[in-house]
Amino acid sequence: MLLYYITDMRQLGGRERLLEKIAAAARGGVDYIQLRERELTARELELLARDALREVRQAGSRTKLLVNSRVDVALAVGADGVHLRSDDITASEAREIWTKSAGRSDCMIGVSCHSLKDVLGAESHGADFAVFGPVFGKQGSSEPAVGLEALRNVVQVSMPVIALGGVTLENARACVDAGAAGVAGIRMFQDGDVEEVVKKLR
Repeated sequence: MLLYYITDMRQLGGRERLLEKIAAAARGGVDYIQLRERELTARELELLARDALREVRQAGSRTKLLVNSRVDVALAVGADGVHLRSDDITASEAREIWTKSAGRSDCMIGVSCHSLKDVLGAESHGADFAVFGPVFGKQGSSEPAVGLEALRNVVQVSMPVIALGGVTLENARACVDAGAAGVAGIRMFQDGDVEEVVKKLR
């Protein structure tokens, strides 16, 4: 089961708490950490990404750090890749930028998807995986849940699909049973002991 932690520094209450959580997530064996601090300036995001990457590398794990939307920041700090919104540039455009700048195309590219059309589009542009949802709804949002049936409909593609939206320790297995390659979340990893959460999920 792939585990995908999406960060929210405001929920944690500060930068140092976030870096501690990122380090713990990497030690615990989370597969991907998406640095999603959208309210930061490019410079602030770059500085945070550098520190976050240091924490991940020092943990000595296989955890990959992805920067939300900003291919330039991801390249500048040496991150493992980028996570794109459905209305961002395409995965193929992001990979082209990466290849021209870094001289290699092996970056990880994930795309947020909310429909089968989104998932098929992401796959056609060479995304490595899709993050699909909100499967069970989204806390504090009026966006309706897409449900497990919608998840079953989109996992027929060849690339991995990771379930997002209201995923908990209690319902994560249902997502995998529906065909998801793994689960993603903010609170699931930020609330409590992330290393213990990883153990329970695995």
